[in-house]
Amino acid sequence: MSETEKLHTEIHKITELSNILTNLLSDRSLCDTDVTCELFFRYVESVQDHLKHTDADLYAELLDQSNAHKNKVANLFISGSKEIKRIFGAYTKKWCNLSRHTLKIKHYDNFYKETIEMFEMVLKRLQDETEHLYPLLSNTEKADQQKAVAG
Repeated sequence: MSETEKLHTEIHKITELSNILTNLLSDRSLCDTDVTCELFFRYVESVQDHLKHTDADLYAELLDQSNAHKNKVANLFISGSKEIKRIFGAYTKKWCNLSRHTLKIKHYDNFYKETIEMFEMVLKRLQDETEHLYPLLSNTEKADQQKAVAG
């Protein structure tokens, strides 16, 4: 499986969890259930893992290229990744008890509003990766494959 295929699989998983959680969390009575919390923390972990994966593997590969455009795009995504991690961290600190895997919902309306905003921010980021970052990686993967065949 290529790197972009792995990344697309991660995105599919995150998108699926986001869609399910949007529906579950819209009903206050479902927010404190074990199933909802399990799915919610699976989502949090999936987003964090995806961000680590892109940081560790993808950016290094793109920054290693002698292509100014690829370097510029990678640097923009690195900057955005830092900001998303900061916002995501503040969100989870506010609304989650990470050690007990429970949600801390004192003001449901605020929680739901911020959660939907968080889902939208993450989904927008994933869409930007798919449209702008992964095509650069695909080009790099294709060039590596051609070198391997030729060599």
